[in-house]
Amino acid sequence: MKIILLGGPGAGKGTQAKLLKEHYNVPHISTGDILRANIKQNTELGIEAKNYIDQGLLVPDELVVHLIENRITEDDCKKGYILDGFPRTIPQAEALDKVLESINDQIDIVLNIEVSDDSIVKRMSGRRACLKCGATYHIDNNPPKVEGICDVCGTELVLRDDDKPETVANRLRVYHEETKPLIDYYTNKNMLVTIDGSRPIDDVTHDIISSIERGLN
Repeated sequence: MKIILLGGPGAGKGTQAKLLKEHYNVPHISTGDILRANIKQNTELGIEAKNYIDQGLLVPDELVVHLIENRITEDDCKKGYILDGFPRTIPQAEALDKVLESINDQIDIVLNIEVSDDSIVKRMSGRRACLKCGATYHIDNNPPKVEGICDVCGTELVLRDDDKPETVANRLRVYHEETKPLIDYYTNKNMLVTIDGSRPIDDVTHDIISSIERGLN
């Protein structure tokens, strides 16, 4: 089961990817997680990526395509994988097509999780993160037991730069300009299914799994 998840920043791709990982027992490949790990470790890639992310810009293709190519050819991806955050542009999608063709492989379904821009800004500006252990919270939907303090390790929670309203608005602008064309790209390939991501998480997951199962039959 090889899946691509599309959707604006904060649309819930990461949450659904983790649930699908458990359901189908395949790796969740998140470029965001990989990049954040590099940023935390202060690698050369991480330093360069942080400059783009802090401005609400997409990380350039050349920093991610080779990373993805290596990842999807690892042994644990033989039965499938979930791509979350890649591809983000038409050139990335075309690069992925070439990689898949070279290894005689293909994507089974592309899921577009759709949420309004206003809802996304509200979701993301309410996020709080622990920079020490990586735990995440939301001031409305998943608050910590003690306001501003991580339940896991007791560290002070922060609003990450890429979750600030002004940065989110810029990320959405970039998304609409550069990533939304992927919807047409995969629609033309008869691979795209759009899911209403504004509903409760369980309802979204149910619709996603139903769509996948219909596609397999």
